[in-house]
Parts: sequence; C-alpha cells; structure tokens
Amino acid sequence: MTLLRLPGESLIARAGRGIAASPKAAIALVICVLLVLAAIFAPVLAPQNPYDLKEIDIFDAKLPPGTVGYNGMTYLLGTDTQGRDMLSAMLYGLRTSLAVGLTAGVIALAIGTTLGLAAAYFGKWLDTLIMRLVDLMLGFPKILVALMIMVAFGQGTWKVILALVFVQWAFFARTVRAAAMVETGKDYVEAARCLGLSSPRILFHHLLPNCLPPLIIVGTIQVAHAIAAEATLSFLGIGLPITEPSLGLLIANGYHVLLAGLYWMSVFPGLLLLTLIFSINVVGDRLRAVLNPRLAA
Repeated sequence: MTLLRLPGESLIARAGRGIAASPKAAIALVICVLLVLAAIFAPVLAPQNPYDLKEIDIFDAKLPPGTVGYNGMTYLLGTDTQGRDMLSAMLYGLRTSLAVGLTAGVIALAIGTTLGLAAAYFGKWLDTLIMRLVDLMLGFPKILVALMIMVAFGQGTWKVILALVFVQWAFFARTVRAAAMVETGKDYVEAARCLGLSSPRILFHHLLPNCLPPLIIVGTIQVAHAIAAEATLSFLGIGLPITEPSLGLLIANGYHVLLAGLYWMSVFPGLLLLTLIFSINVVGDRLRAVLNPRLAA
C-alpha cells in the first residue's frame, strides 16, 4: 500500500509515517538502529577486545556458550579456536561489516547519482556513453566482477570498498537517470535554464531533490547488498585481512570446525549477518511501497 502524501509533509516525515504504519517494518528499523548502535559502541559493549593479545588466553579456546573460562570470565556465546570471546568478536565484526558496506554504498551513490543526472540533463552522446557503460556493468554478475578485482589487487579494506563501488554505481546511475528524465521536461528546469543558472546548480539543487524517493530506496537495498558481497569476499578469503575481520571472516573461521560440533563459531555470526541484511531489506521494501515516485505529490 502506498501512502498519500499529506500537504506540506516532508519526504522524511512521509517515510517515517509509512514505516510506523507497518509493524514488520517498524520492528526491522528498530533492529537496524540497535545493530548500528552496537557497532558504534562495540569497544564499550564488548566484554573484551578480541584482537588484543593481552586479553586472550589460548586455554579458553573452543569453549561452548555459557562456559566460565580460566580467567573467570563467562563466555555467553562461547569462544573460537584462538580463545576469543565470540560475542566481542561479533560486535567488532559487525562494526567492520557496517563500515565497509556504508562507505561503499555512499561512494557508489555519489558517483552513480552524478553520472545519472548528467546523462539525463545533457543527453545526446553523453547519455549514450554513460548508459552503455551501465548496461555493460549490469550485464555481468557483480560478485564475479568483485572477485576479479580482488584477485587483481589483493586484500585490503579500501580495495574491498573499491570493488563494491565498481559493481554498484551502475544501479544508482540507472535509477537516477530514469527519475531525472521525467523531471528535465518540467517547467521549473526550463525556468532555471532561462535564469542562467549553472548546470551543476540545476543538477544538484533542482533535479536531485526531486529524484530522492527512488534514490533512497535503491540506496537502502544496495547497502544490504554491499554488506552481503563483502561477507562473501571475506568468506572466500580474498576480502578483508585478518587484522580487520568482518562477520564474513568470522563465519569462514568457524566453518572449518563446524562438522566437529563447534557450531557456535560459524552459526552465531551467520545469524547476526542474516538478521542485519534481512532487517535492512525489510525497511527498503517498505520504503519502496511508501515512496512510490509515481504517486508522490
């Protein structure tokens, strides 16, 4: 169901009203907020720093959930093969996964939005060139392209972000271009041209605000896709280095001992990753229903 926009209602207010009207979306949004807060305050919430060797005891390795270690600490979610507290490792891994996903999403959004607006506004050969590049990018499986980039450049946080940006900018460009094509034919754009306003000002101060609804929807969903893609790369061992572990790397570390009965090392990080991606997708799906650009006033 698409909500009608109230007179004078802002885009954010409309989105908030739409999410509040859906209990499922409201719960998903609360979960997203709690997970983001947990990631931000991971150093405060985590019982230990899982990557500080002074706080890790190898004798506490492979302890099941709820076990009290040699140091008297209760490991609520157990420990891994190095004796790290799984709860602490998951909080730090969540922090890394969110940071990489959000950074890649914001950069891809900026690049794709700029190219999409330029294609719609200037048209002609520039539109053809940009959209053929978009078609080329969307013609390949994005995880395959990301794998090729990581194999070529090696591991590293910014290399993962670069790979994710490279495979995501086309989604933003196509979305913004479609919305901007509708707006460029309206009177306010022609009036701005007649006033002699510069092209950047028309693009970012007039066209962009009217393209925000579909952009917000795609941005929300692409952040979830970026987090999933980063987890896939890290799980395969070509993503983030072991010094900056994410949820995907934690799952990979526990996967090798899963059949030995040490399920918590892989299952718990996997459930956390699943909860994060699922809640973001639920919020994005609700925003798609609420911010339908065809019915926006």
